Amino acid sequence: MPFHEAIWLALQQIRVQKLKSFFTLLGVMIGVMFLIAVVSIVTGMSKYVEEDFAGRVLGANTFTLRRFPWFGNNVTEEMWREWQRRPRVYHSDVAVIREALPAGTNYAVESQENLQATSKYARARQLEAHAVEGDYFTIKKLDLKDGRVFSQQEQELGAPIVVIGDEIASYYFEGLNPIGRELRIGGIPYTVIGVIEHQGSLFGQSMDATAYAPFGSPLHRLTNPRGDIDGLMVQAPNAVMMDEAMEVTREVMRGMRHLRPGTPDNFVMETSETALASFQKTKQVMTIAGTALPAISLVVGGLVIMNIMLVAVAERTREIGVRKSLGARRKDILRQFLVESATLSTLGAMLGIALGLLGAKIISWTTPLPAAVAPWSLVVATLLGTVVGITSGVYPARRAARLDPIDALRAE
Repeated sequence: MPFHEAIWLALQQIRVQKLKSFFTLLGVMIGVMFLIAVVSIVTGMSKYVEEDFAGRVLGANTFTLRRFPWFGNNVTEEMWREWQRRPRVYHSDVAVIREALPAGTNYAVESQENLQATSKYARARQLEAHAVEGDYFTIKKLDLKDGRVFSQQEQELGAPIVVIGDEIASYYFEGLNPIGRELRIGGIPYTVIGVIEHQGSLFGQSMDATAYAPFGSPLHRLTNPRGDIDGLMVQAPNAVMMDEAMEVTREVMRGMRHLRPGTPDNFVMETSETALASFQKTKQVMTIAGTALPAISLVVGGLVIMNIMLVAVAERTREIGVRKSLGARRKDILRQFLVESATLSTLGAMLGIALGLLGAKIISWTTPLPAAVAPWSLVVATLLGTVVGITSGVYPARRAARLDPIDALRAE
């Protein structure tokens, strides 16, 4: 029997026995649906974190000098206590490091805190206030839709000026041009000189509810009253120069803190790779768990296919006898039932793929979780469906192929 005829016969059986066929492919469909949905979410989250999060929060070819890491997990109590004993990174350290950095590198000081803000046109509300210095807007790639950023002279003088996100502009100055107007942060008045283009959200948290003032302004006394900074960002033109800048910064910091050779650093230089290392472990766990659970459904689906195919062999014993008496060989009967079970499970896999993609999209529309289709998962899901069908159909197909034609014809 030609292969295409076997597929046609299988489709005819599915059409005739719709309800039985539906329950046959249900297990495979559910397993593949969850597999595609989980893989799509994990892939989307990975792409989102590695490209969007790393680029917008950490910056390309950028490292941040901090007292201790801001990103990561599996932090033990012992580690946390050791971090708390470390000396702080102060603004006075920045000038020494900046002088030692290779030519062509950008630097920025960052210091942030959630503070109350108000204006004449709106009620008080919290915003994310940043006291910054240096090339902050360049490193973060924050473009303006209106106004300007503060100049070098304004940074040195600590002028009470502020650049705000568009969410802040629309809330505190609804229907107005915010440029030149007053925004009070922590009770201190600042003049708005610029509005940043819409940045969107990151894991459901708005990136536009922010305000940036020079580090020398009164804002830094609210963000870091001890005179320290949250971090010193350094951006190099390329990866090679970033490594050089990191080594220079490490030498300067160790020298200022009088650390002997062999003594561990009592500071950290965080890059996108180090910050995302913990996420890679989480991603692996999520991928393994997300594929192991649907695998159970596929096994159950395979058992259902086997049982229903065994019932089908018993119900179609006379049909098998007629086919054998008309010249059908054992391998023809074997192929017929194998193709039928494989076709059922492949159809289930295709329906599962469609439902899985739909489920992933619904999750991405209704939650902050992103979703991205991994092409390999579609191929794997289809192959899994076919393999499950063939594996589950082997025993029923062999049983059908071994039936004696005379005994089969006598069956009622």
